[in-house]
Amino acid sequence: MIKNSDMTDKMQQHAVDCVSFAFNQRRVLDDIAEIIKTEFDTMYLPTWHCVVGRGLGSYVTHESKSFIFIYWGEVGVLLWRTENQSANINMCSSE
Repeated sequence: MIKNSDMTDKMQQHAVDCVSFAFNQRRVLDDIAEIIKTEFDTMYLPTWHCVVGRGLGSYVTHESKSFIFIYWGEVGVLLWRTENQSANINMCSSE
């Protein structure tokens, strides 16, 4: 069940399909999160984050059209993308 989303319908369906696949492949929540994150990093470019668990509370900043919160049974799946800023990081040094 999709609780909240800021994604296109096509991307939402892909997320639901990916969550279904991950839960059918693995039982450990960390492994499920890794499958979902890896799929979205591959299909929609980095950087995606995925949290899977019961009793989730969250408040995240995400790119536009790149957020979904799903319940798979009693387990919540939070998936969102942030801008990949690794190329934009300025290194500071102290002298």
